[in-house]
Amino acid sequence: MNPDEIVRTAEERGLQLVRFLYCDNGGVIRGKSTHISGLRRRITSGIGLVKGMQSFTSLDSLAPDASYGPVEEIRLVPDPATFVVLPYAPRSGQMIANMVELDHQPWALDPRHFLQRMVAAAAQTGFAFDAAFENEFYLAYRRDDGFVPVDRSLCFSAIGMESTEPVIQDIIAALTDQGITVELSHPELGHGQQELSIRHAPAVTAADNQVTYRQTVRAVAAQHGMVGTLAPKPWADQAGSGSHLHWSIWNTSHTQNRLADASAEGGLSELGRHAVAGVLAHLPGLLALTTPSTNSFRRLQPHYWSSAYTAWGFENREAAVRVPSRYWDDEEGTTNLELKASDNSANPYIALGGVIAAALDGIGRELDPGDPIQQDPGNLTDKEREQRGVRRFPTTSAEALDELERDEVLMSALGSGLATEYLKVRRAEAAAYAEQDDKFELDNHFFKY
Repeated sequence: MNPDEIVRTAEERGLQLVRFLYCDNGGVIRGKSTHISGLRRRITSGIGLVKGMQSFTSLDSLAPDASYGPVEEIRLVPDPATFVVLPYAPRSGQMIANMVELDHQPWALDPRHFLQRMVAAAAQTGFAFDAAFENEFYLAYRRDDGFVPVDRSLCFSAIGMESTEPVIQDIIAALTDQGITVELSHPELGHGQQELSIRHAPAVTAADNQVTYRQTVRAVAAQHGMVGTLAPKPWADQAGSGSHLHWSIWNTSHTQNRLADASAEGGLSELGRHAVAGVLAHLPGLLALTTPSTNSFRRLQPHYWSSAYTAWGFENREAAVRVPSRYWDDEEGTTNLELKASDNSANPYIALGGVIAAALDGIGRELDPGDPIQQDPGNLTDKEREQRGVRRFPTTSAEALDELERDEVLMSALGSGLATEYLKVRRAEAAAYAEQDDKFELDNHFFKY
């Protein structure tokens, strides 16, 4: 839609407010709203935002060594293509915003602009990335003594389908109304846990969809008297929730899936193998972008089907990078790669941008991932893993951040401004949680993500 169409639609639908949303360095979705009376000018002139917000942690405090504070601002300028009327808040609309300097240039610390830059870098080499975040989440009730799961059903259990039927149907309807196509839905392993996957899209749209998805799950759950949490590990004794990142690489005309080769093992092309190798080579630091929170590393444990080693394999759900089997009706089109080590405490623009940077490096250097591992890498001996070039993940967010800072490819891709502030924010979070007990960590992640 162009601005005139957006304003006309907003007026016809009786909207009062339109939200301009962004995702910050702590993975928290934030934003500001304009009243309908000022919508037309705000679409082009934006809404002011103090630069210090990109130095805020998920605990709503400035990083101790923050580069920004109460001085200087940018504009939140919405992307008109992202306008939707919110089905769960029918007098409000939503647009995803870019962060723009006062001289009209993109702000270096804008995560969405980082992903746009990575998309442009891929296009220069003849590639276009599609992606989808495959989300798991818990539905719970709030009680005086904390949160309790909505049910105690089993993985894929029909009981879990029935117990959550009304809320899941409303989530699906709300996503559909916002232009997002739902693919699959089922109860997952944890009590009250669900998985609901959506269709892939070009990279920036995929990250935009992830923001909308997170907002929708929580909002619709609240309308049913529930709390929806997409936190990586909301309960220490239950399964973790991933946001598995599926991605494919196409030519720029989107007529050929460059990952697909019907004559190769598993249908994965040589270029696809290079992309896998790139992600594995950078994975220790990449985790600081895709699984960045203290809570993330409760989930990334051996033998939990969430991945804990820099391994890859065909249909191996313990591998960091899984090559899924292809669907019979469109084998070329459905060839994709899945990064298991991805969750919803991440900023989706930063996570996906980092994966693209790593994959492009693997392709550019024609890296070899080695033979696929077709067993749980946690069952290999230390010597066997060393011989296969398989590393254990960093076990804390602080360790992953150190790996990121040492990764010249990822740091260069992020750019000095975004990389510096991202490290400051995430390190401040890691330090803050290190001073608290487990309950503090679990409670704070439960409601934020």
